[in-house]
Amino acid sequence: MRILWVNVGGLWPLNTGGRQRSFHIISELARRHQLILATTHGPGDDPKSLAAQLPQCEKLLSVPFGVPKRESAHFAFALLRSWFSPLPVNLWRWRIPALRSEVSRLLSTVKVDLCVADFLYATPNVSLNGPVPSVLFNHNVEHMIWKRLSQIESRWLRRALLEVEWRKMRRAESRACNQASMTLAVSELDRGLLASNAPGAQVWAIPTGVDTAYFMPNGTRESATNLVFTGSMDWYPNEDAILHFMDAVLPRIRREIPDASLTVVGRNPTSRLLSAAAKSAVHVTGTVDDIRPYVAAGAVYVVPLRVGGGTRLKIFEALAMRKAVVSTGVGAEGLPLVPGEHFIQADDPGGFALAVISLLRDPDRRRALGTAGRRLVEERYSWSQVAREFELKCQEVVIHHAG
Repeated sequence: MRILWVNVGGLWPLNTGGRQRSFHIISELARRHQLILATTHGPGDDPKSLAAQLPQCEKLLSVPFGVPKRESAHFAFALLRSWFSPLPVNLWRWRIPALRSEVSRLLSTVKVDLCVADFLYATPNVSLNGPVPSVLFNHNVEHMIWKRLSQIESRWLRRALLEVEWRKMRRAESRACNQASMTLAVSELDRGLLASNAPGAQVWAIPTGVDTAYFMPNGTRESATNLVFTGSMDWYPNEDAILHFMDAVLPRIRREIPDASLTVVGRNPTSRLLSAAAKSAVHVTGTVDDIRPYVAAGAVYVVPLRVGGGTRLKIFEALAMRKAVVSTGVGAEGLPLVPGEHFIQADDPGGFALAVISLLRDPDRRRALGTAGRRLVEERYSWSQVAREFELKCQEVVIHHAG
């Protein structure tokens, strides 16, 4: 097959879960098929290194584009324009004329068997219902993220805006799923949500994967009272999780274990987060080249997410490093994990604190959870296995279109 893969937001460095999922699947597919990658790059992205990491690709083009930040005048303008459009603002601001032009040129000059829109945010730049069959690779159920944000927002004006946004996002997501030849979700839970929102659409699920050779126990001695969280800190659900954790959970833990510490690892922490972290004596690293030393040094890996969609690669990475994990149900949703066997689930601040305290005091229990988690991802969730399932679904689409 010749596959045109359209991505927005860049792919290198691999500092987000979505980038990792896309990169590893692209890398595997390009070994067996002709793959053309059309993407974008913004400040901090490295398209030259991306090309060096994907030498198997038939062609790789990257268009410079910086998505308008929420505090910018460009974002305010995009918000205003989106009010008069069926697109929610978070799709409107990913309209990239230069990328759309390149995609149209490629489709008109090169024989392409399949077009993949990587994330819902790529869809403003792709004709999903054009002459070439298409796959929408939906890493999240986007409207659920925005709906959950509206439910936890306390400021009435912001809550009203979020209410409009999630409903527009739901309609846009339904429209995209119905236009695509097939939609691929990253869990059965997401598949069900997308299918119910888009009756008649072809929606299937593939599992989430992890690089078990890269994320593995490395012999680092863990700090007995250190907690660790990793994630892009410019993604609001991650910031919300840590702010909530510092406010409602960490003080409860420290009442029982006074020297308990928290390390937050991830790019672009906001000034709001940095200020709160300083007051709570929490270490925020910002961007790092390698998260593994920080994860290895943690006694317990925490995922206190209240908002999210898709699946959290961070949990698989922690399990691959044989770490004990405490997560909310939202944090672990969509993953094939058994609470009590692969991780501890806790959804209220008191229960979360008690779970962490119990694990900090019980190294044998931590080791048992970590061992079970490592065994699970080793046996079933390598990227080569995930990419093979993705590939089979793509082949189904091409064969059906040809028939």
